[in-house]
Amino acid sequence: MKVRITTEPFDLNEALSYLLVPEAGGYVFFLGKVRNENHGRRVKKLIYEAYEEMAVKEMERIREEALEKFPIIDILIWHRYGELEVGEDTILIVASGKHRKEAFDACIWAIDEVKRRVPVWKREVTDEGTFWIEGDKVLPDK
Repeated sequence: MKVRITTEPFDLNEALSYLLVPEAGGYVFFLGKVRNENHGRRVKKLIYEAYEEMAVKEMERIREEALEKFPIIDILIWHRYGELEVGEDTILIVASGKHRKEAFDACIWAIDEVKRRVPVWKREVTDEGTFWIEGDKVLPDK
């Protein structure tokens, strides 16, 4: 499954198994994780909410666009939702190509598009309260 939204942790070997072909000379992984600090606040955990059906459809569109836009062999996009502790995986993008450059370019483009277009919303739970995170904006959870 090359596009997935899940509450389960990622298995990187499973992800790679969907893309392995002898034509690929480069595999680029982007693995996002919950970090312990943001905007000067100590982060305890993140809560991701998703409109699952729409999120999967949009991630599939992004995948198809990446395959058209970049000379890559394949690309995988997985996103988590639910309550995630510091250190847990949040997003995984793996791009494969004959060479590394196109795989890196596609991976960078895909993460930016996922963050911009996919209906997944992030709340941070911190020592100072809970905040919605929208790009670089931090909005208090009222």
